[in-house]
Amino acid sequence: MLTYLARRLFVMIPTLFMISVLVFVIIQLPPGDFLTTYLNELQAQGEAVDPAKIEFLKRQYGLDQPIYVQYAEWAWGLLQGDLGFSFEYNLPVSDVVGDRLWLSLVLNFSTVIFIYIVSFPIGIYSATRQYSWGDYGFTLLGFLGLAMPNFLFALILLYYANVVFGTSIGGLMDPEYINQGWSLAKMMSVVEHLWAPVVVIGTSGTAAMIRRLRANLLDELGKQYVVTAHAKGLSPTKVLFKYPLRMALNPFIADIGNILPQVVSGSVLVSVVMSLPTTGPMLLTALQSQDMYLAGSFLMFLALLTVVGMFVSDVLLAWLDPRIRLQGGVGN
Repeated sequence: MLTYLARRLFVMIPTLFMISVLVFVIIQLPPGDFLTTYLNELQAQGEAVDPAKIEFLKRQYGLDQPIYVQYAEWAWGLLQGDLGFSFEYNLPVSDVVGDRLWLSLVLNFSTVIFIYIVSFPIGIYSATRQYSWGDYGFTLLGFLGLAMPNFLFALILLYYANVVFGTSIGGLMDPEYINQGWSLAKMMSVVEHLWAPVVVIGTSGTAAMIRRLRANLLDELGKQYVVTAHAKGLSPTKVLFKYPLRMALNPFIADIGNILPQVVSGSVLVSVVMSLPTTGPMLLTALQSQDMYLAGSFLMFLALLTVVGMFVSDVLLAWLDPRIRLQGGVGN
């Protein structure tokens, strides 16, 4: 098992390196740079721009250097914990991000936990009670969750929370705690506001997970070893939890690596609609203004979540099903 973990950790290093190269190339693909966009905006407003000042800013920010030199400086800074400099905010990226990164982590991981807590028992219930009224009801809710866009659900929830209950659920904390240091009162305010975006973002993921677990478990329950176990007089609960459920969990756990980036990408529009102080709206602004170091830092954060999620799913799969670990060792 230790060899398996070491091999997976070793693979993460070149993976993150290649992702960093692709991220830097992608943010460099649009023509021009932040200063070019800024210059065009000033000219559109009829303001005069000193070319000497633009050249000075290019040298100051290193935009006059070849792309491989810019990448090397950015990657070396990432290794040292330096996320680069935000052109638009004229501040280091770490200062610009502030609490947004931590709030995004709290929101995303809370959503993942919500998805698993809700979908796991419902998926088991639907599979063990196939074609019952409960199964039909959860199936209907699942299809509604898949069909409804997250931003539309967010608008509906905002409207009814305000009209019916007279409360505002926008944001992740009360206004008086914004730009203040962390305290117990601020954390409690975050917890009070967290449920709404978690429900909105997690709805589609929960619906998809329920359908997947139900299908996998139904496939296992129809196999011969389950029929034999029932014929020998084993209790249905023991038969369910000892083998079929464990085998049905393989795709369920494998989705951990995919669900994290899906949650992050799905939260961008929801963050805009619900005025959430997360990384999503700032990423959109950074991409539009070509603030490459700010955008690159957010994309690397998303890539890191994906790689870590894949690592966690691989470890859990190896623990759940030793055949995966042994087959990996033979293949290598």
